[in-house]
Amino acid sequence: MPASRLTRPNDGMQHGRLRAALTDAHLVALGTAPPDPAFCAPESRCLVLIGPAGGESWWRHVTAAPEWLDGRPDPVDRWSARVLEGIARQVGGLAIFPSDGPPYPPFLRWAQATGRMWQSPAGLLVHAHAGLWVSFRGALALPFAFDQQHLARPCDRCADQPCRTACPVGALGQAGGYDVAACRRWLDRPAGGDCMNQGCSARRACPVSQSHARLPEQSAWHMRQFHK
Repeated sequence: MPASRLTRPNDGMQHGRLRAALTDAHLVALGTAPPDPAFCAPESRCLVLIGPAGGESWWRHVTAAPEWLDGRPDPVDRWSARVLEGIARQVGGLAIFPSDGPPYPPFLRWAQATGRMWQSPAGLLVHAHAGLWVSFRGALALPFAFDQQHLARPCDRCADQPCRTACPVGALGQAGGYDVAACRRWLDRPAGGDCMNQGCSARRACPVSQSHARLPEQSAWHMRQFHK
């Protein structure tokens, strides 16, 4: 990644400016990882992984944005690019997206380096606050430190671990990993309508996910993109 794309922040730059910009966009800082030299400029001091805020606010915000209303493809990715690149300019950083590549940025590896995200019993990524609803809109490589406290893995205190058994076709939590074919076959059937319209049953079953719950229409849109 060319160093020229990353500029040093002004002397008065503080965390509050970044937090305010994320709040305005209904986004949250999910975790902070060390900079990855393969994707970050030499000046980078950390990577902050960014995702939607919980509840309905982010989806309401995105679906009222120009990218959603113009009828063109990939409205959410285009919104993410505009917003995160704008925030990156404000704080002297660099925006990185899961679709950048090849080579593609290793968001899962970065996530597990934050001390706030882990592999769940179902095999999906779980976040200390967002549960299995965790998702990424992008990451910001910053030329200043943005420290976040490491948190306890929620699965360690989840006695029932309902995510293991919530999938109606057992596509998750198996030794062989995620059975994508079984999942897609289920979504093709009328009985799969619950997952298609409400979101993955395993992700919904996570107790931590409840505080970060999505609107059904948000989950339905993402499921349609997955199942195309």
